[in-house]
Amino acid sequence: MRHGLNETVAGNPLKIGNDVISSLRQDGNGDAIVALLKIVNMTRTYVRKTNRGTTPHGIMERAMSCVVNEHRSVRSAASEFEINHMTLTRFLKKCTEVGSSNVTVGYFGNRKVFNDLQEQALERYLLNASYIHFGLTPKEVRRLAYECAEKFSIHMPQSWVENKCAGVDWFLLFMRRHPNLSIRTPEATSLSRATSFNHTNVNLFFTKLGEVMDRYKFSASDIWNIDETGITTVQKPSKTLGAKGVKQVGGITSAERGYLVTVCGSVNAIGNTVPPMMIFPRKHFKDHFIRDGPQGVCGRAHPSGWMTAENFLIFLQHFVKHTKPSTAHPFLLLLDNHSSHLAVTILAFAKLNGIVMLSFPPHCSHKLQPLDRTVYGPLKRYVVTAQDCWLRNNPGKPMTIYDLPGILRESWPNAATPRNIISGFRVSGIFPMNPDVFEDTDFAPSYVTDRPMQTSSDDLTQREQMSDESPPAVPNSNTNEKESNDNQLIKKQMSNTREKNQMKNKTKQITIKNREVTLTKNLICKTIFRNDNEFL
Repeated sequence: MRHGLNETVAGNPLKIGNDVISSLRQDGNGDAIVALLKIVNMTRTYVRKTNRGTTPHGIMERAMSCVVNEHRSVRSAASEFEINHMTLTRFLKKCTEVGSSNVTVGYFGNRKVFNDLQEQALERYLLNASYIHFGLTPKEVRRLAYECAEKFSIHMPQSWVENKCAGVDWFLLFMRRHPNLSIRTPEATSLSRATSFNHTNVNLFFTKLGEVMDRYKFSASDIWNIDETGITTVQKPSKTLGAKGVKQVGGITSAERGYLVTVCGSVNAIGNTVPPMMIFPRKHFKDHFIRDGPQGVCGRAHPSGWMTAENFLIFLQHFVKHTKPSTAHPFLLLLDNHSSHLAVTILAFAKLNGIVMLSFPPHCSHKLQPLDRTVYGPLKRYVVTAQDCWLRNNPGKPMTIYDLPGILRESWPNAATPRNIISGFRVSGIFPMNPDVFEDTDFAPSYVTDRPMQTSSDDLTQREQMSDESPPAVPNSNTNEKESNDNQLIKKQMSNTREKNQMKNKTKQITIKNREVTLTKNLICKTIFRNDNEFL
């Protein structure tokens, strides 16, 4: 007994069930209907074999002009423009009846719910939603298509009306017609990062960077970036091959939850690196912790495994030991504004050793920091691969924090390559300096907050302008002493407010030998000047 009919159409298998075959045989016209079903299934993956019907309308009009105006034969004109003579004959007949502007050329397309302009508008909307990090899921796109068709009274299939959304077939064909769209897994982005990375903060950072570059004339070898990242003893398993259709495929890890070890690295704009530093989640540090680590690695301990001001000062000493900066030849150090980087002892040490420190705007390191852009991402992938290999080579043995230095020794040289490091400085616009490296789509998530912060001095200026523009008051003979006292009291309060605002503005400006450094709320930029005894 045959369990269905299997045919091959255009290289694709066609399966028809027994119930369909039995009904077709009862009607006595099964062969014709089977052929019809084959044609229906071919339309989904049909590939054109010829170029018929693809002649542009303008070419057809030029050929018609040769026949009508130059009195040439239809065959000669069709041969010159590489058109079938019968196609040109039919085109001439239709133009004579309804006019050339109303005549269509070629075959009719499939029945689409939306025309080309409407689909292009829908594509732009979906891309803009993705740029501002509010992308639509396939289900939401189908529902949106139905709502648009209903809103603008566009004819739609009955299944759309019944399901209150577009069909899966429409969505697949829509994605095929618009190759700029694809189904992507979005990366989790916090609201702080989405709103803080805006034109105002980025322009302020590049302004400060340009001032420091002009003052000290830094070369590529003098521009360094320092940042921390974390590696754990429990890795995310890599993709593996498994049985198709199985609901769950497992991968071995050391434990349910692992321990965090902080890795602090430093790179410069020509691709050089400084041996990293590892912070272990222990109260006391022992030298054997980093015995298997990369060459020149240094280590410290903290109960949380996080970077602290004391440990960062030790890393700065490690950095100075390998790079040799001085007040005569200073270095530019770019880093985020974490509290462990801005301690007074750290700024004093940096000043004495000729290190100029410039911090990134808050919550903008994912775009502006070279290490985050091109080094730490590959490092995490290499670490996961090395951890998978370690677990296979040590079956039944859990990984501990003392095995991570050996993992880092294999992963760090592969991730911190000169090519990756130089690319990180380039894509972030730091070196070569390019303030216009980011496009408008990069700032799209922050378009609602892309405006400078209004200070109290701006409010005071606005009030003074409003008071200057207001018309003079007309004296009233009925004004009593109480109203005059109230006016005097209001004026006194305004003068006190003005004095307080002036005092606040004075406290925000700190003069260091005729140089003013303005402290802003969104960007903490601390510059260490040469030949000065004071530090900020």
